[in-house]
Formats: sequence, structure tokens, C-alpha cells
Amino acid sequence: MPIQVQCCGLLLMLILMFLYKKQKTIKLRTEKAFMRAFVMTIISVCADILSCAVISFKDHLPVLLVNIVCKLYLVTLLGQSFFALLYICTDLYTDKDSYRRKMVGYGVFALVTSAVIFALPIYIYFDGSEGVLYSYGPSAYVTYAFAFLTFLRTVIKMTVEKGKLSAGKRMSVFMWLGVWMIAALLQLCFPKLLLVGFAGVLGIMVLYIVLENPGNNIDRQTGLFNHGAFLQYTKQLYDFHKPFAALAIVLDRNSFKTMRTDVEREVIAEAANYLSSIPGVYVFKNTGTEILLIFPEKEKTGDIVKIVRERFETGWSKNRGIMVSPCWIYLSDSSLAEDAEDLLYLIRYVKQNSGEAGENCFIEVSGEFAAKLRKEKETEKLIADALKNDRIEVWYQPIFSTKQHRFTSAEALVRIRNEDGLIIPPGSFIEIAERNGSILQVGEAVFRKVCRFLSENSPDKYGIRYIEVNLSMVQCAYSHLAKDYIAVMEEYGVNSDLINLEITESASANSKKVLLENMRELMEYGVNFSLDDFGTGQSNLDYIADMPVDIVKFDKGMTNAYFESGKTKYIMDAATNMIKGMNLKIVSEGIETEEQYKVMKEMGINYIQGYYFSKPLPEEEFLEFIDRENRAYIAAETSSAVR
Repeated sequence: MPIQVQCCGLLLMLILMFLYKKQKTIKLRTEKAFMRAFVMTIISVCADILSCAVISFKDHLPVLLVNIVCKLYLVTLLGQSFFALLYICTDLYTDKDSYRRKMVGYGVFALVTSAVIFALPIYIYFDGSEGVLYSYGPSAYVTYAFAFLTFLRTVIKMTVEKGKLSAGKRMSVFMWLGVWMIAALLQLCFPKLLLVGFAGVLGIMVLYIVLENPGNNIDRQTGLFNHGAFLQYTKQLYDFHKPFAALAIVLDRNSFKTMRTDVEREVIAEAANYLSSIPGVYVFKNTGTEILLIFPEKEKTGDIVKIVRERFETGWSKNRGIMVSPCWIYLSDSSLAEDAEDLLYLIRYVKQNSGEAGENCFIEVSGEFAAKLRKEKETEKLIADALKNDRIEVWYQPIFSTKQHRFTSAEALVRIRNEDGLIIPPGSFIEIAERNGSILQVGEAVFRKVCRFLSENSPDKYGIRYIEVNLSMVQCAYSHLAKDYIAVMEEYGVNSDLINLEITESASANSKKVLLENMRELMEYGVNFSLDDFGTGQSNLDYIADMPVDIVKFDKGMTNAYFESGKTKYIMDAATNMIKGMNLKIVSEGIETEEQYKVMKEMGINYIQGYYFSKPLPEEEFLEFIDRENRAYIAAETSSAVR
């Protein structure tokens, strides 16, 4: 019976080997380590079968030969534990030199242990009538002891450094080692049960099915390596500091809009087959219709890229009548990215921020792109850190009423204070916060601070009737904005008429329905709205008529242009008359000189905002400024009335 079980195990291993070799691989270190463990398990099963055979014929064979074969089998068991340890070391030691040192160290330990196994005596038990055979004695006990120690070391390493291993890999290796160790314990207690060899086979099968099946790295639609394989392969290149080049082929979905589904699949499959046939290049299907080529040999990339682009220009399908014009993003120097994820981030960044992006464009990623990306990632970290550690600040820029001759409102402006105490202006982070979605958190933090400010200070006592708070495009498209903001106002007990929310025309371009619903809810609660940055982009009066706002704010650029361009002067005069005809108030931003202030006042502009009066101020300075200046204006008016 024992030899039949081992033969069954050997057959399973050979079938797995056949299936493995039939699939393409990307030569990952883990694949090589798995294959070493795989081959060692086959050798161990073969040695087990051979030892059973020589024990069965021990009376006809030299004792020395029988002992050597049985000890050889024991050494292969130790080899399984050794290669299990090396398998997890591929993830624990990503530096090539460190990994080699570990391999040498463990290899010396395995050789010394093997010598001890061969030096110690071994005993044979054979009962032909019952078909029971096994080996035992000091040599066998030392083997199991050293194997257990090696497996225990493996378990400890996986536990201590679990952050370097995926949960799936830890679970699979634990199962592999667990099956083997349980079988070894049973065999020690019941020598007649020869389970260890077959247990090794079961462990390898678990690894193959869960982790090391090459099919897990293949995209089923195209047959190319998938996104997961890309991350593993490029991570390995970065870990070993091996330079490479990359080419992203971004296929525009519009190219396939007029195609039948079967034709689209045919074109993609043909292109995938062509790309896969290029020697020395690894081809990956990324998300959507993006294909990534990795060139481990950088010096050959220029010619290959040229050939690939020319092939795409000749068309696809049977008669090559279908043209596909992708955008090509070429990175000749892998060191521009820090790791695999960073490389993908850089490609996306280039695609989104290059003015050249479009069909049949060719963009070579430069150090400038990489530097901008580094800066953006640093800013993202700065935003996240500021949110976590409450370093979001709100400064207030006073707004002067030309009718009441005093400051009656202010605009809340966000600032971030970094770890060094330096203030970061919004121009350095708002756009990035909008791109990565953190603007929702930043916006709520600002609104909370404004509400706290209003609840802790009596705005009426300073002559402040309301505070203007900006809404970004992302916030305007957020369906729960109104509910969240109403909840914050109720939390701080703030009267809704103290809040004026600023929106921009561009904010509603893709989310007008959501914005209007938010505005309706907030207006019913008592909040007022302003239209900010009028004079930028595609500003028009029809838009003002459509939106339920009370105030229109002229952008600083429009204000400056009024004094520099005769045409703008006429446009702004006309816009002012029409806006006032709609019974809306006007704020002119960016006023920096007395001349500008006087002209705006003569035009009938209701409110003035700008450095002529004050720059944005922190809370305490703002309150001191408003109190001082408004008292001065009131005193001047009183004095004038007395005279």
C-alpha cells in the first residue's frame, strides 16, 4: 500500500508539472522559488518510492546501499523544509545581495545537517506478510527534528514579518507546512503510516492552486499578462534595481464605438497576439483598454517602439481595414518612478495632465513630469496630515460695503499650516485636493471652523452680517452636501442667514441637477448663495438668470481688465447694469488701489474686496481689524453728522 500512495502522489506532481509548463510565466523570483520546492517534492516522492523498493528487496541488496537510499530519502525531506523557507524569503528579502546571503547561510546549514543524517545509524523494519516497511533510528529522528526546526523558523519569520507577505501567501504557506508537520507527527507516532511524502504533494498542490498557478497572471480576454502580474514583475525589477523602459498604449474607447462587439474582440485579440510575439518584451493588459509593454533590455526599445507604432498604422482585421489610433506614453527611464504603483501613477498623471493627450499622440515622459508628480504626492501627504492633525486653518478677508461705508461681511479662505509652522496658500493644494477627492474633507473642515467661529463670536457686535464660504466643483457634485452642512450648522447652533455659499459656473457644468437640489435644500434652511469668479471661463448672464443666487462676484482678472482694456470696460459696464437690473448685489474682487475703489464705487458696485482694504487675516487679527476699522468709520460718520 505505501508505494501505491507515493506513486499516486508522483502522478499528481507530474500532471501539475505538465499544466504548469503549458502556461506562460514572467520569470518571477517567487515562480523560481516555487519551482525549486516543486522539483524537490518530486525528488522526495521518487526517493520515497525507491526506499520502499530497496527495503522490500533488502535481503537481496547490500546493507550499505539500502541505508544510503533510505538516508537519501530523509535528506530530501529536509530539503523540502529548506526550500519552503527559501520560498518565503523571496518576499522577505527583496534586496538581491541579502537574499543570496540568506540562501548561502541556509544552504550551509542544510549541507551540515545532511552530513549528520548520513553519519548517524538508521534501522529498517520490514514485514513482507503484512506489507509493512519503514525506517527509524537516530538518522530519522534527527531528520524530523531539523525539519521541524526549519519549519518553525519559517513560521516565526512569516509571523514576525507578516507585513511583507500577503494574507493569501501566509495562509497558503501555513497550510503547506501544517499538512506536512501533522503528517510527520503521525508518522513518528505510527511508523506504519508513511504519510510525509504524500503530505508534501498536498502542500505543493495548495500552493499551486492558490498562489502559483500561472493562469492567475493571465487576462482571459486578451491572453496577455494581467494587472496583478504587472505589479509583481515591475516590483521585482525595482527591488533588484534593474533599469527598464515602459510603453503604455492607451486605446480610446471612441475607437470601438462603431464596431460590433465581435469585431472589437477580434481586433484586440489580433493586437494582443502581435504584441506578445515581440521577443524580449513583456506585455500586460492594464485596466480598461490600456496595454503596457515592459522592456528589460533598454537599449533595444527605440527600434521596437518604432516598429510597433508602424504596425498599428497599417490597420487590423482580415483586410487590415480597421484603424485604431492609440495614445502612446513612453518612459525610457524607469528611475523616474520609485516603484510599480508609482509607475502606474506617473502614466495616469501624464495622460491626464498632458495637453497632447489624444488619439495617435506620442508623449515621452520627462523628468519634469516626474518632478510635478513628486510635488503632487507630497502635497497629497500634506493635505492628509493636515486633516489628521487639525492643521486646516481659516483666514478671513474683509468685504467693504460701499453703501454702509463699513465692513459687513468676509470671505473664509482655507490655509494649511505645515509641520514647520509655515502657512501653505490654497493655490498650492486646492486643485490636487479636488483631483484626489480629499476636497470634501477639506471643505467640511473649513465649514466646521467657520461655524465654530460664528458660534464663539457675536458677528453682529462687529457689524458682520454673513461669512462667504467657497464650494468646490467636487463639493457641488456631492449629493449629501446639503444634509451634511445643515447638520454642522445645527451642531454649532449657527443661524443660517450668517452663511453665504459661493459657487462657480464651472461647478455646475457636469452636476447641475445635484447642485440645484443641494441649493434648494440649503435655501429652504435659510442659506444664501453667491456666484463666484464671474468673468472667467464661459461666464454668461443667462447662467446668472438660471441660478438662484443673491450676489455675483466679479473676478480679480475681470476687474484688472476693466482698467486695461476698453472693450472689457464696456462689457463690465453692461454686465453691471444687467445684474443690478436683476436685483442682485455685486462684489468686486481684487481691488488694490484707491483709484480702483473709487471707480467701482461710482459704478454702483455694492461690495469691495481686496488688498486695498486688507489681505486675508487669521481669526483674531480679523476680529481686531473689523472692530477697529468699523469703529473708525462709525466715528467718522458721527463726526461728519455733527458738523
